[in-house]
Amino acid sequence: MSQKFVPRPYQEYAARLICEKPAVALLLDMGMGKTAATLMAIKSLLYDSFTVSNVLVIAPLRVAEATWTDECREWDELKDLTVVPVIGPLRKRLEALATPADIHTINRENVSWLVDYYKTRWPFDMVVIDESSSFKSNKSQRFKALRRVRPLIHRIVELTGTPAPNGLMDLWSQAYLLDRGKRLGRTIGAYRRRWFTPGRGSGYVVYDWCPRDGAEKEIYQALSDICVSMKAKDYIQLPPVLYNRVSVRLPPAAKKAYKQLERDLVLQLGDDDVVASTAAVLSNKLIQMASGAVYDEDGKAIDVHHAKLDALQEIIEDNPYKPVMVFYWFRHDLDRLQAIFPQARILSSHQDIKDWNAGRIPLLLVHPASAGHGLNLQYGGSIIVWYSLSWSLELYQQANKRLHRSGQQHTVIIHHLIAEGTIDEDVMQALERKRAGQDGMLEALKARIRAYREN
Repeated sequence: MSQKFVPRPYQEYAARLICEKPAVALLLDMGMGKTAATLMAIKSLLYDSFTVSNVLVIAPLRVAEATWTDECREWDELKDLTVVPVIGPLRKRLEALATPADIHTINRENVSWLVDYYKTRWPFDMVVIDESSSFKSNKSQRFKALRRVRPLIHRIVELTGTPAPNGLMDLWSQAYLLDRGKRLGRTIGAYRRRWFTPGRGSGYVVYDWCPRDGAEKEIYQALSDICVSMKAKDYIQLPPVLYNRVSVRLPPAAKKAYKQLERDLVLQLGDDDVVASTAAVLSNKLIQMASGAVYDEDGKAIDVHHAKLDALQEIIEDNPYKPVMVFYWFRHDLDRLQAIFPQARILSSHQDIKDWNAGRIPLLLVHPASAGHGLNLQYGGSIIVWYSLSWSLELYQQANKRLHRSGQQHTVIIHHLIAEGTIDEDVMQALERKRAGQDGMLEALKARIRAYREN
């Protein structure tokens, strides 16, 4: 049943910007209602000013499938807008494209297909990129595809709460889709030459780029006329969020096995010049073992310990009748969680979202990559447990915001199961310093290499 939509002042401001500017990025914190604000603007552009006629929204799969449709159904002022998802197998996608609608939504994985399908017959005069940070790589196929049809797009809107999760280098491709290189340069090379210096590298290969003094201020100033940033704390009164570390002590045999694996793999790297691909392999192995299992060379999961499973059981027992959301990373995490907690449900469909928000799921198992953007899960519970961690600061922040967002009525408690003396501690420190991702991983592993060499 829909209800009357009373936009907050900042939502009215955001909607007005979308109507006034042919290209704009709304950098709104997660949970601030940017979908509703964008729909307000789309409705005005379609039926008040008749400025646009065919709107495409590009979003993560679950968001494209349900979120935009649900948002229209929720509000009286938006319920007349028709939204048709272009997802699923080819036949279903073609049928959806042939169905008249105010808005078509498509998952970002199918952007290249859509561009190839229409080519120069591109029909969408307005494009909304929901979570534009997914276009941060200038080498991705989705960016290259959208770049080809950008001249055919008359209005473009980018929405994200995390525009630069890995640093300023993430901004160029998103800015290019807005203004075709006018502000930050027509190529990534021009952007680098203007604001960065080479960092670590090997020969002609540069692993990272370091911003010049004052680069951040200059870059944001260059984008200030088409980018608007708003923080939730300045506009919305949200319940508190509490971050809790749950120290997990590994059994002696498991700790010995972990240290042996860490030592052997670290020494195989040989020196401090760790490349990202090698570091990622080592990091994954150590995070797996800290969580309780590890894949062997044949891809079989070898059980190591149940310490985190026991810690999770204690949290569930300490919170009777309270729904708990658990974030896991590896497939063997999921398998072991399901074996111990048969009552758990995996988040895999729109029905799961409805059931969770209705309080019908006591334990929900969620992969951060599948629920990192745009899903409203704040009505079903207020307890999160990170069973296994990821270096991705973007996924970490986005996942937590599924519960800590507008509409949440309770204090959100975020538990982190941290295996003592393991790489879990390094990941947690990197997330707390907001220096996660590749840089945090490399620094942590280099420290371990040095420690073993000194011993």
